[in-house]
Amino acid sequence: MFRPIPIGLLAMLAWTMPVMAAAADQYPQRPIRFILPFPPGGPTDVIARQFGQKLGEALGQQVVPDNRSGAAGIVACEMAARALPDGQTLLLGAVGNLAINPHLYAKLPYDPARDYAPVSQLTATPYVLVVMAALPARNVKELVALAKAKPGQLNFASGGVGTGNHFSGELFKLATGIEIVHVPYKGGNQAMGDVLAGQVQMMFVNLLPALPHVKAGKLRALGVTAATRSPAAPELPTVAEAGVAGFETSSWHGVLVPAKTPRPIIVRLYTELAKIAQQPETKELMATQGTEVVGSTPEAFARFISAESVKWAEVIRKTGIRAE
Repeated sequence: MFRPIPIGLLAMLAWTMPVMAAAADQYPQRPIRFILPFPPGGPTDVIARQFGQKLGEALGQQVVPDNRSGAAGIVACEMAARALPDGQTLLLGAVGNLAINPHLYAKLPYDPARDYAPVSQLTATPYVLVVMAALPARNVKELVALAKAKPGQLNFASGGVGTGNHFSGELFKLATGIEIVHVPYKGGNQAMGDVLAGQVQMMFVNLLPALPHVKAGKLRALGVTAATRSPAAPELPTVAEAGVAGFETSSWHGVLVPAKTPRPIIVRLYTELAKIAQQPETKELMATQGTEVVGSTPEAFARFISAESVKWAEVIRKTGIRAE
């Protein structure tokens, strides 16, 4: 028996068919908006500028950065989640937005698994565990011993609750069984300033900004948080090598688009981003920031986000931390 097609379905088909055609033949048709959940002028701007400019050149349309910082990236992520799935809006996602916030906040206006389609992980940047120069701990084992001898008396700084360096500290606490007190700041620069001033004893911070202070003797670096040593400081052991088996964290960034973006558009974006990631000038520029270029496939990036989400959900469950 003939059943009429519902009006709503007809409307959906009428909308999706030209989108698919555009995806295959005409994308992009106008400048692309690149939403960045970070303030301008930070290290993420280097990533966004390099990949955004090169992507625009490859696609024949300008990629326009749109910095939407604040609220732990929630405003920017909601904006991207609500955008049309036509490839004209990209999101630069990070560990805090995609793997920590969903477990830290009771309610979010976006769901990383539901609202986005991963395109490619662009970069991964290790942290380095630094302590103030006057602290009597020359390595990770000595720091752990000192913290165990003085439970609750040592502090660690971060750029705010829910940031990657905050949860690196929480993971370090769980992995070593020590009790150190978190001191959140309104940004990483303020946090670093107080560690340099001796107001806070330690911090997990991006490697490159910390190295000049380490070389000047103002900070002591104890280990990097990546699985392998950093080419920027090959003399530094990893935290795992230094005695905390299996410890690994990083600050990472990747491109996502709204869910239901046509597959041909996702493939086109990934293909171009992967080419950019392999360019020597991209690798050299990212190396100056202490950053490793990744350029993963959409599927690999999806698996990575899922694994990171599971990892940080467990840390949040064990610590009981919730956003206020």
